[in-house]
Amino acid sequence: MVHQASLQHAKRARLAVSLGDPAGIGAEVTLKALAHWPAEHTKPLLVGCRRWLEQSYQHLRSCSASALADPADFEVLDRPLEQPLQPGQAGAASGDASFHWLSAAVEQVQSGHCQALVTAPIAKHAWHAAGHTYPGQTERLAELAGVAEASMLFTARSPSSGWRLNTLLATTHIPLAAVPQQLNSGRIAAKLDTLLHFCQRFSAQPQLVVAGLNPHAGEGGQFGREELDWLIPALEQWQQQHPHVQLRGPLPPDTCWLEAGHAWQSQREPEPRAADGFLALYHDQGLIPVKLLAFDQAVNTSLGLPFLRTSPDHGTGFAIAGQGIARAASMRAALETALELG
Repeated sequence: MVHQASLQHAKRARLAVSLGDPAGIGAEVTLKALAHWPAEHTKPLLVGCRRWLEQSYQHLRSCSASALADPADFEVLDRPLEQPLQPGQAGAASGDASFHWLSAAVEQVQSGHCQALVTAPIAKHAWHAAGHTYPGQTERLAELAGVAEASMLFTARSPSSGWRLNTLLATTHIPLAAVPQQLNSGRIAAKLDTLLHFCQRFSAQPQLVVAGLNPHAGEGGQFGREELDWLIPALEQWQQQHPHVQLRGPLPPDTCWLEAGHAWQSQREPEPRAADGFLALYHDQGLIPVKLLAFDQAVNTSLGLPFLRTSPDHGTGFAIAGQGIARAASMRAALETALELG
């Protein structure tokens, strides 16, 4: 599941897996992904309700053709549900459960019992119904870790070329109207530092690309002045401080990821080499190309925490919960990435 350079570490590392919203597909994608777990690796700790997980396993055996891991073969940190829940019927009870399962899984990592965290999907509206008014898991993780903010980076390795797509979001779960107020030169510099540090895991001198905010990256001020007024000066200043990094941008957002598409679909490592990292200025700007190219391979990776956290890039799948048809490729990639990078 991981590359040879990190194989010995991966064999020893133990992951904590919080099982997400119990009304969603968290149990299904986790059990499907763990069916491929290497026998020589330390088994992860599953955090959730043991009875619910065992019942989910028995039900999925009757309706899914995919291989499933047996929960009996794994240690479960049991946090029982207070009431029975039906697949697809999310609400305060399921939100409260997933919130506390996440918190308990973090405790296992912070105490040293586990080395990295993998999280199945949660529903923000269910959290809010339960009184947990966080924009998402990333913000709760930052609070538990005692940091001001965690960064969201999506990483995926192309199954055809082996090229790795890395996209960092400068802003995350905020309304589009609030994005310009959140962006400034200091935030851009800090996010570029984070992106650079991550990409240097794979390349000593990575190439970085920054998307513009406005259509055509403002087109000289015709479609918005943010690029001229502060973004271009911020990039020039950062480049001066990092002369050995190739930085391009701001590029028009509608063409920024074209080279990523070519690199992803290539049958060999592209030449000239595509960028190692992309900085998107807001949530959908970055996630639309990521999910179009790599929906089943992309992994949400939280950076800026004192521990590694990965998650599949999809949601709770309430509409298909309990039907045995959820695809587990992204959860499997999340487990692999946690082993590789943890």
